[in-house]
Amino acid sequence: MTKVALLLTTYNWPEALSLVLDSVSRQSRLPDEVVIADDGSLPDTMSIIKKFEVVFPNKVSHVWQEDLGFRKTIILNKALLTINSDYIVQIDGDCILHRHFIKDHLRFSEKNTYLFGSRVNLNEHRTEDLIQQQKFKSVTAFSRGINRRTRAIHLPLLSGLYKSKNKLSSKVRGCNFSYWRSDVLKINGYDESYIGWGRSDSDFAVRLLHSGVLAKRIRYAGIVYHLWHKVNSKAGLKSNSDIFEKVMREKIVVASKGLKQRL
Repeated sequence: MTKVALLLTTYNWPEALSLVLDSVSRQSRLPDEVVIADDGSLPDTMSIIKKFEVVFPNKVSHVWQEDLGFRKTIILNKALLTINSDYIVQIDGDCILHRHFIKDHLRFSEKNTYLFGSRVNLNEHRTEDLIQQQKFKSVTAFSRGINRRTRAIHLPLLSGLYKSKNKLSSKVRGCNFSYWRSDVLKINGYDESYIGWGRSDSDFAVRLLHSGVLAKRIRYAGIVYHLWHKVNSKAGLKSNSDIFEKVMREKIVVASKGLKQRL
């Protein structure tokens, strides 16, 4: 049986993390390990994780680094180096999981392929209610406080209609993404040349494509519910975009500053 790790990024939003971890504990197929990549949160986040460790039956790892600004690529690489499972499902700490989220990603996993699922955005009012109540109720296409309602439809039989492609989709995001650990090692993980918000997830995905890995969308399955929040600063987007354009143009596969440089 394939061993699966859930890789979760977080930063200073313990109320959201609590909701997300609760959804992890309720999965129809539990991940064999949960690795929390923490980009410098305060101690209140640690207390949420410790509570989760008590109730979750499988391995939980908390990989923390000092808060020196947005350094997501670095903390992801540090976390990836701790993972032993063959398959990795990646989310963000503001994305609540559908009950069959892990099951769906495993169901559609294929060798030489990465998957990306659907993200249902919750509006500000719905998010505030959830944060205050600390209780998540199931969402359907008819629920209040969501947009793009068809993304909330869970019908895995329709997911089979989507074929693998060797083209980068604009819908690929690190908050709902799965891949084989062996493929990550081939491309040297995330490229730590990306500083601040923007393009690092697309870079990771496109280098997988350059290495020969295909991409597959699993719409109507693998659903996450994204909590509303203010948009991150995009101060570094221009320099990150320049790096990404070079990766695309030269079809670069291996990150110049990645996992190997951390060994």
